[in-house]
Amino acid sequence: MNRIANYKNVGILAIIVLILASCGAPDVALRDANTKVPDSFNKEAQDSINSALIDWREFFIDPYLNNLIEVALENNQELNITLQELQIAKNEVRARKGEYLPFVGIQGSAELEKSGKYTRDGAVEENLDIKEGTAMPDPLPNYMIGAYANWELDIWGKLRNAKKAAVMRYLSTVEGRNFMITNLIAEVSNSYYELLALDNQLEILKRNIEIQSNALRIVKLQKQTARVTELAVQKFEAEVFKTKSLQFEIQQKVTETENKINFLLGRYPQPIERNSETFSNLIPDTLQAGLPSQLLQNRPDVKQAELDLAAAKLDVKVARARFYPSLGISAGVGFSAFNTKYLLNTPESLLYSIAGDIAAPLINRNAIKAAYSTANSKQLQAVYNYERSILNAYIEVSNQLSKINNLEKSYGLKEQEVVALTKSIKISNDLFISARADYMEVLLTQRDALESKFELVETKKEQMSALVNMYQALGGGWSRQKIN
Repeated sequence: MNRIANYKNVGILAIIVLILASCGAPDVALRDANTKVPDSFNKEAQDSINSALIDWREFFIDPYLNNLIEVALENNQELNITLQELQIAKNEVRARKGEYLPFVGIQGSAELEKSGKYTRDGAVEENLDIKEGTAMPDPLPNYMIGAYANWELDIWGKLRNAKKAAVMRYLSTVEGRNFMITNLIAEVSNSYYELLALDNQLEILKRNIEIQSNALRIVKLQKQTARVTELAVQKFEAEVFKTKSLQFEIQQKVTETENKINFLLGRYPQPIERNSETFSNLIPDTLQAGLPSQLLQNRPDVKQAELDLAAAKLDVKVARARFYPSLGISAGVGFSAFNTKYLLNTPESLLYSIAGDIAAPLINRNAIKAAYSTANSKQLQAVYNYERSILNAYIEVSNQLSKINNLEKSYGLKEQEVVALTKSIKISNDLFISARADYMEVLLTQRDALESKFELVETKKEQMSALVNMYQALGGGWSRQKIN
């Protein structure tokens, strides 16, 4: 009895020593992120109506654009790569979940052993009979079949926290996928409006070439009557050549923009269906920015940063738990015999075992300390990244609000400029014919009118891009997308 009591005392003492030895985990304070944002995006009062909640199918009313977006969401390779990352993250959750459950398996074996006569095993076999008159087989076979189980008791929450961290990273991957959807919709839309703008600029060039060609014809007639010199003819002709050459530059941009859209759609180059005639009549919708605090829920990149921070905090807890003792239980049950005909005899061939073990780091814990410190540093990185994401989201919305307002005013003035310069073309031609203006005035007037029309188209494109970018900055475009 005294011996049993001594064993118990030694066991209890060993457990106490292990626990005391493993309680030296350094304390590192976790830092919470500052999620406070201003009450509004500008000095004007704002309500909670937010355009980010509008589905992209309703936000974009151009059927050609909507068809392109549908194809892009289905075929874009980068998005499909992200979907596989989503599946990888889901598998990681499944793996972590299994780690804190018991591991159960089955095992079977067959072996043959020949022991030396003058060894301990050989001496035992020499003098042992299974039954009276029957010697121990030599060499000795052994057959075994059974089941075994191992289970680490998660008393410190290490495995559960690792599983929770994997869940957070899976959800973070979902938000990363949503963020990519938002960006993809915006990129396809911006490229589509750029393509419409190029078509309109090409049409403006064709009309301008016709105007310049008519002016060149008049100059040639005036040269025949000696009212102008050959210099004027050459100047007008050079201007026509210059304008015609611009056609090919724009046609190249059209090709590149079409191919960019096709790339986003995951397909080889082909014509992009569109109606360019409606471009000049496009009127940007009025967007409701809502409240800045809504960015925390609507912006996928902000939500992703928040989930990454939650996972990083759990990683710190997992790293800290490695300083504490781990407790494991193992058990097994089965049958073993030297002859298969005795294999299932009970209880003679029955064997079973159960064991518990406890282990904790005692000396040279540098690797554990380094992992703990690294986990904390990554947690701080996640905090700063979350704060940066919130700040970036607010600034993007603020910039787009200002841009939409300024472009609206700019477009109105450029329209008036185009009207004035278009009238000046006819006036300069009339004055030139009546010899009240020289040919350089006509050329400069035509050149200014062309540039102003180009700038008007460019401003319209920027207006539509600002509309798309505002929708993107608010976090629109992903809300109704399902995970494949």
